[in-house]
Amino acid sequence: MTEKICIVGSGNWGSAIARIVGKNALAHSDVFHPTVNMWVYEEEVECGVDADGNPQKRKLTEVINQEHENIKYLKGIKLPENVVAVPDLEKAAEGHTMFIFVLPHQFLGRLYAPIKKVMGPNAKAISLIKGFDFDDKGPALVSTMLREGLGVNISVLMGANVANEVAQDHFCEATIGCDDPAFGALWKKVFHAPLFQIRVVTDCVGVEICGALKNVVALGAGFSDAIGYGGNTKAAIIRIGLQEIIRFTSEFYGDSVQSSTFLESCGLADMITTCFGGRNVKCAEAFVRLGQTWEEVEQSLLGGQKLAGTPCCKELLRVLRARGLVDKFPLFRNIHAIAFESAPPQSLINNLDSAE
Repeated sequence: MTEKICIVGSGNWGSAIARIVGKNALAHSDVFHPTVNMWVYEEEVECGVDADGNPQKRKLTEVINQEHENIKYLKGIKLPENVVAVPDLEKAAEGHTMFIFVLPHQFLGRLYAPIKKVMGPNAKAISLIKGFDFDDKGPALVSTMLREGLGVNISVLMGANVANEVAQDHFCEATIGCDDPAFGALWKKVFHAPLFQIRVVTDCVGVEICGALKNVVALGAGFSDAIGYGGNTKAAIIRIGLQEIIRFTSEFYGDSVQSSTFLESCGLADMITTCFGGRNVKCAEAFVRLGQTWEEVEQSLLGGQKLAGTPCCKELLRVLRARGLVDKFPLFRNIHAIAFESAPPQSLINNLDSAE
């Protein structure tokens, strides 16, 4: 019996990864069913104008299935013809055994019931979601939410992966965190390609935390760009940010996170690329330069898609304050103050040695 793959999400990153997954499903026909379903939140998109100059609109799923392009979130990039857009979640998930979650984690809660109702036997899932929630006990990982919501084995994939560059076949790497060697090998077949190379590690928690907290550091990098600081300052922010991520894992997870994880693509490499070219750094720069709200920045630069760094930053500081740990994380503290407390951008570099 072949594995049937369903991608849950169809934004910029979801569409980029669908190119790779679709090709690999065909390349490994002995392992995977050739058709890859992609659940698409249905919406109408503008597709040119009619003879009178009025905008013409079509359903996004119709465009994807006929033109093989997500013209709203990954314009100009063709998707494999075996990637099929499905607007009904139950139909997209029915009988499927491998689920790739790639959408904002805020939407997950309502997806569990319809998927669990129809998923195939021995199902497993992987999260490509870079973010997490917090409660008063600490971080609530997306992998934990998925595991509790679906009752299946959950892996994670994170890495230095700017979606548009992946879609344009720029060489890059990614890290899969998986606690089951057999599932790890299977997920590698789903994603590994000559220009998208995968390394599998067993440290699921470390991989996921790196993928989430680097977005907070990227906000700081964007503030630095807006001020006009150069490469020296950004390098310092990256180093201090990585140090605070390592400190965070130590405070909340002790020795369970492997130190080698921070040198994988999900760690240092992802931090570098996110702080130089990701959406969080670009939006943070615009937040300072234009004096807009975060919602206005998201609308103008992301077409209404949501940042991962801002909600993570807000919840991160709430938990650090509840634990009395804020002074151990001066960079996180300063980033939050600029983003949500009207602190001047120049305060980014204040007292960064206070935790030493």
